[in-house]
Amino acid sequence: MVTEKRRIGVGLIGSGFMGKAHALGYATAARVFDLAAEVDLAVLADADPALAGRAAGALGFRRSTGNWRDLLDDPAVHVISVTTPNTLHREMALAALAAGKPVWCEKPLAPTAAEAWEMAEAAETAGLATQVGFNYLKNPMVALAREIVAFGEIGTIRSFRGVHAEDYMADAQAPWTWRLDPAGGGGALADIGSHILAAARHLVGPVAALMAEVDTPVAERPVRAGAAETRAVQVDDVARLFLRFENGASGSLEANWIATGRKMQHDFELYGSKGAILFTQERFNELQVYYAGDGAGRRGFRTVFAGPEHEPYSAFCVAPGHQIGFNDLKAIEARDFLHAVAGGPRRGPDFREGYEVQKLVELAYRSAREERWLDVPTPPDAPRPA
Repeated sequence: MVTEKRRIGVGLIGSGFMGKAHALGYATAARVFDLAAEVDLAVLADADPALAGRAAGALGFRRSTGNWRDLLDDPAVHVISVTTPNTLHREMALAALAAGKPVWCEKPLAPTAAEAWEMAEAAETAGLATQVGFNYLKNPMVALAREIVAFGEIGTIRSFRGVHAEDYMADAQAPWTWRLDPAGGGGALADIGSHILAAARHLVGPVAALMAEVDTPVAERPVRAGAAETRAVQVDDVARLFLRFENGASGSLEANWIATGRKMQHDFELYGSKGAILFTQERFNELQVYYAGDGAGRRGFRTVFAGPEHEPYSAFCVAPGHQIGFNDLKAIEARDFLHAVAGGPRRGPDFREGYEVQKLVELAYRSAREERWLDVPTPPDAPRPA
């Protein structure tokens, strides 16, 4: 006797880059994984009804709406994905949670740590599954790096070095956008630096203290494409942090969205007492590992290629070295979120982790203003004012 699977209806808010990534993630997860529930792309919402309709048709959603609140009471919608600008995350996520619907929200979780804390508490009080879009953590090679660290293969971790750099804001004539609105919580550090902070926590552990500096080389931008009128930029283009981890390791990282020529540099280096690990997102199906115990004349970084042995690579391809891609990471995210919604283990990162990362972002901006080291409040303390 075949047991009919539960049907999970997806409500997606936003049809831009991340909205499309979520839609493809859900659709791919339903095809390549043995999910505990069937996926129904139910409703897509966007502020522009016409755009919502076109996007729904292109991405496979059954219906569309120009009002995201329509998803809250819709019986066909069981989970909600929030892929809107940062300033809208809190209102949408809290409304979805209040309606009893689990939420997958893009990063950063909220513009402030206080708002992120409120969202995490609401989810935990309601007992609902949540996920924050730190998709790079879902890479099988990152999972392998974490496993190597956890098993002590490279000894005690002494230092971490990371960078997340892109060039989508490198052109000084690129117009002012919502990403430059200080109400969104910050600039490069909040937008992409949150990814490398999440990686640092994922691989090394909680951060005990930090010191930061931020810089804005592009001080003003055209108010719109081709306009002579400009608007001041009040957020960072570049941020650099020094870190002290709770386990005694130290680290440094950079977030940079004006890194000319860099399309996607999400790199980290881990140095231990018995070896080291190097990773670059630009070759994200590879991991470089060094073991100090190798014999004289045989020491050097070896390349480990992603393959079926690295779960869940085999769900996408049975042949090693053929590689998976960015949208496959979103599919792994979708799988983990849907498994949690269906009552399975919660693999995260959830809203609590989103708060922990946003706490570091906010503290880094405060450190830069005050030009000093700051200790990181430990949970379950409520966030301190910025």
